[in-house]
Amino acid sequence: MKKNTLNIKAFSMQSVKFGTEYHLTKNSLEIPDHALFDLDDRLKEMTIKLVDPRDCHFEINTIMDVMPISTKVLGELGYGLTHTLTGVNVILTGADETGVQLHEFGSSDGYLDQKIMFGRDGTPNLDDVVILIDVVLKENFEFNRDTCEMVFRTADKFLQPIREELKMLMGRDATDDIEYVDTQNPGQPKVAVVKEVAGQGAMYDNIIFPKEPAGIEKGISIIDMDNMPVLLTANEYRDGAIHALV
Repeated sequence: MKKNTLNIKAFSMQSVKFGTEYHLTKNSLEIPDHALFDLDDRLKEMTIKLVDPRDCHFEINTIMDVMPISTKVLGELGYGLTHTLTGVNVILTGADETGVQLHEFGSSDGYLDQKIMFGRDGTPNLDDVVILIDVVLKENFEFNRDTCEMVFRTADKFLQPIREELKMLMGRDATDDIEYVDTQNPGQPKVAVVKEVAGQGAMYDNIIFPKEPAGIEKGISIIDMDNMPVLLTANEYRDGAIHALV
């Protein structure tokens, strides 16, 4: 396996709907409408909705995250083989049971169609199906890094069964197959992109090098790294090595 080559195979979801359990094919996805695991004691509830971006004029809690569904099949982040789903994206929202929003430096609660610009880099397309995960914390919670990370981990746990089935799809059934090669050009100028990321506390944080692309599990907080500089290759960045929690 070449460590300078990243192969991403995409599977286009033509149907996303609720079922009794997780079931993924090369072009369809079924998910449960509730968590199939026990929720953390700090959570009052977690609800799941399937949303059409063209018909989403309804109120939501503050947007905590927007993320794709991808998984490593071979290798680690930045090289090897990654499978990803297109036609479906995930939005995580949250508040406590009294209506206090889970945010830092500004809330985005309100009507969904007014709080997100669809069809931009990092947001769902208008023809995607959005899996909207909304979490509600019990009253009098302590808003700290641990609580916020628990919310993100809960959403990640709900998505992991999809990733496990995604690993098993046959690559020949992919609708798109893209290979990215980190090339070296001796004697040519070296180019670096400097990206400043958040690392102050609570949601104002970034997770680096999670186990799964844009995941949480086994990732390292930039705060716990004392906000020290981290060198990433272009392919690591492409492969979801940074998961912003802000």
